[in-house]
Amino acid sequence: MEPGCQICGPDNGRELAAGSLTRRPWRVAAVVVAGIAVSLGGAACSVIGQPSATSTRHPSTAPSGDARSASASLRTRGGSKPLAGKVIGIDPGHNGRNNTDPSFIDHQIFNGRSMEACNTVGTQTAGGYTEARFNFNVAMRLTADLRADGARVVLTRRNNHGIGPCVNRRSTMLNHTDVAIDIHADGGPTWGRGFTVLEPVADEPNGKVIASSVRFGHDVHRAFLARTPLKASDYYGHNGYQFRDDLAGLNLTAVPKVLIECGNMPNHADAALLTSPRVQREIARALEAAIIRFLTGRWPSSQSAA
Repeated sequence: MEPGCQICGPDNGRELAAGSLTRRPWRVAAVVVAGIAVSLGGAACSVIGQPSATSTRHPSTAPSGDARSASASLRTRGGSKPLAGKVIGIDPGHNGRNNTDPSFIDHQIFNGRSMEACNTVGTQTAGGYTEARFNFNVAMRLTADLRADGARVVLTRRNNHGIGPCVNRRSTMLNHTDVAIDIHADGGPTWGRGFTVLEPVADEPNGKVIASSVRFGHDVHRAFLARTPLKASDYYGHNGYQFRDDLAGLNLTAVPKVLIECGNMPNHADAALLTSPRVQREIARALEAAIIRFLTGRWPSSQSAA
């Protein structure tokens, strides 16, 4: 771990702030304006502990509301901590106030293959429950569970009332972890339902972690089917899987990583599940179980997957 990195561990409540992933073509997003690519060199973890343009403009505070209540951990019985010594990266996609600063959100960054917007607004349900809020709530529950399992956690943002940071920074700041997950919900057609695991396509610097990312994605897929009421997508990808080569979060990763679209917010039935605190807890437990399986080779004692 490089100097200056702040990591949320079993005895350390601090969390890190730093970007989110771009969305599918039908995403609710700010209009992209011309910009200049930011330097990826500034995205290294060693600078995260220092004030940045984003963190200075949008100071972070502790989470509040329903994001505080975390689900019970799946750690093994007898008090053992299956993730002791492990560092997990979590990117809760978007941010709660992205729509208030289009000049920042729309400026162009290099995603490893091409240019894209720094960040986007994300989607929401018909009732106005935002994806950014959902992503953050699940991330907070997952963070608490992973800490109970002995892991340290690196987060790309520490609240849901900030702006950004950019997707390239979010990706590279998690490159000092053992495994990372990008948490999202989709903005697909109203008739579509289900979750989709997005997996990377080989390109530097992710070329060495494609096979491990695919294996991690399989664990996430199995855990979702076993632990949540959500089914594999019937409208996107194939059987709940999709390879993507246009997302900074996957293109720039140097560690095993996938993005999970937990469900389709414009769909009424999926929206009812995704906005449920109970289902959000189940999603967090499923991701916890998948991470334990990936890093230890075993499902937790309270988790079984076909």
